Amino acid sequence: MSTLPRAASCDIMLLLEGTFPYVSGGVSSWVNQIIRGFPEYRFGLCFLGSRRADYGEMRYALPANVVHLECHYIHDAEDAPPARAQAGARAPFAAMADFHAAVRSGSGDSAAAARARELFAGLLPELGRGRALDESAFLHSRASWDYITTQYRERCTDPSFVDYFWTIRIMHAPVWRMVRVAEHLIPARCYHTISTGYAGFLGAILKARTGRPLLLSEHGIYTKERKIDLFQSEWIRDNRGVFEKDASQVSYFRELWIRFFEALGRMCYEAADRIVALYETNRLRQVADGADAARTMNVPNGVDLGRLSRLRDLRGPLPPPVLCLIGRVVPIKDVKTFIRAMRTVVNRMPDAEAWIAGPEDEAPEYAAECRNIAASLGLAEHVKFLGFQKIDELMPKIGLVVLSSISEALPLVILEGYAAGVPCVATDVGSCRQLVHGLGAEDEALGAAGAVVRIADAPALAEAALGLLGDPARWRAAQAAGIARVERFYTQERMFDQYRALYGAALGAAPAAAAGS
Repeated sequence: MSTLPRAASCDIMLLLEGTFPYVSGGVSSWVNQIIRGFPEYRFGLCFLGSRRADYGEMRYALPANVVHLECHYIHDAEDAPPARAQAGARAPFAAMADFHAAVRSGSGDSAAAARARELFAGLLPELGRGRALDESAFLHSRASWDYITTQYRERCTDPSFVDYFWTIRIMHAPVWRMVRVAEHLIPARCYHTISTGYAGFLGAILKARTGRPLLLSEHGIYTKERKIDLFQSEWIRDNRGVFEKDASQVSYFRELWIRFFEALGRMCYEAADRIVALYETNRLRQVADGADAARTMNVPNGVDLGRLSRLRDLRGPLPPPVLCLIGRVVPIKDVKTFIRAMRTVVNRMPDAEAWIAGPEDEAPEYAAECRNIAASLGLAEHVKFLGFQKIDELMPKIGLVVLSSISEALPLVILEGYAAGVPCVATDVGSCRQLVHGLGAEDEALGAAGAVVRIADAPALAEAALGLLGDPARWRAAQAAGIARVERFYTQERMFDQYRALYGAALGAAPAAAAGS
């Protein structure tokens, strides 16, 4: 692996969980776009991954104004502190119990939120190495054991104490790792986290430690996406007997993990000076989840219109019968529904092809299942798995951008398609309906830039695609609407103007970082 850039300080430290520069996709493309859009600032990158083995080489060339990159892997094994019997201090564990109680009170209780903020500020110094709540005390002290057993008796509805004990240990291990990262991270004039979760928690620690401004930009709502992952996860135990289980109730450990990520999100919301969503529905979700409405705002994605608009001249007179899903081959993209829809499409349009342009290494078992479905449906010659592709090379060759996801925010790929002259068929998730049909009278008057269908509805997806590709006049109307919409509301310049104001305010509130690289 190539040597990572190092610096003594930076202007803006980006906190990146599972994204740029080691993972391709919409969020990573946006990060790359933002860094390159502000060459006057020196960016540092703090990448948080799951395990080192899950990532290969960088998927992006680092822009010249990235002066520092360091990587930390949340679930890689570290040397645990040596086991030694210790009594531990009771008061910090009691404060931690109070903190958890305040967090559990919910996002609508302002007094509880203020109490949680106060307790967090008091607990944070105690998490450092050699302090009352360091990792050694959490793992080996009598005070910690008493705290865990008390919480189990009072709150746990699962009969297995062993599973509860190890779940609590595994769940909290990244807390001390984030504390160590914060202790050694180079100075920055401001911090910008691109999600809540572990990166957002790190941002909250850094804000508390340094007092420097913290910005949060959420593309998707992290807690919502983690809930989807947790509901699909098979590794979470449920030890209730067959007569104790209620299909309408989430198992205790699944709920515990959900509450954990909700708590991380609220800590980030409490710490952030400005909280950015991509569109209004997500901003309201942030407020419902605990964000102060006065600190929230919407900044939609924007695309490089000058570069992408030139691709329109490379298109032929008729839309090619190529449906392209551009994204990672992972369950949240629901690639299987797209493949199943292609059986109907090919039955009525025999020369149609499905292109799946995205990496398969993030969920190789799911990717293999997708390939097997294509083969079992007799679509091996019609469904092409292309791996990662450059947008500029794809767009002139395709007739429709297809997005079959079960969760999205404001998909950059739809806007890129519009700018290049390609309509879309998308599921009714995130802001997709807004992007296809418009938001407000002025936007809606531009017309439909494609079609919106229900989640996991392969027949509807197929009919929508056939309706556009089989009717050149309708396809051209959708193309014109998409071009007009992206040119009016979703340009890169509009987005940069808003982030220029955010960065200017944050950096104006912070002293200049010392020079050095």
